[in-house]
Amino acid sequence: MSRFVGYAGDVSPEAAWTALASDADARLVDVRTTAEWAYVGLPDLDALGKAPVTVEWKRFPSMAANPGFAEAVASSGVERGAALYFLCRSGVRSRDAAIAMTALGYGPCFNVATGFEGDRDAAGQRGKLGGWKVDGLPWQQG
Repeated sequence: MSRFVGYAGDVSPEAAWTALASDADARLVDVRTTAEWAYVGLPDLDALGKAPVTVEWKRFPSMAANPGFAEAVASSGVERGAALYFLCRSGVRSRDAAIAMTALGYGPCFNVATGFEGDRDAAGQRGKLGGWKVDGLPWQQG
């Protein structure tokens, strides 16, 4: 049986926050780029006594896949069997990362569906419709 069957699916930013708060072993894995962390901001998990795991799924500036992604996540101290919540800008890269880590035997792995910046609005801009920041969850500027 494939481990992909165990991919846990999408959750809202609020559901991820609640799970991170209630499960000491749960971790948030931010898969955005170094530029996004520096210029857009990072989730602030200080109130939970945690910090996000930051590993690029695609490397800036080329946006090529990061061949060392799984190793870097594993070396961050993430335990197999711990709930992992993957976050990117909008929920696309993080979904791919969650599925990949599930296939490697980690998880349950969840995707934070609207990501850090949310969906595009009618003007094509992010940061106004859903996402970690718009949902009022703690974050800090890089």
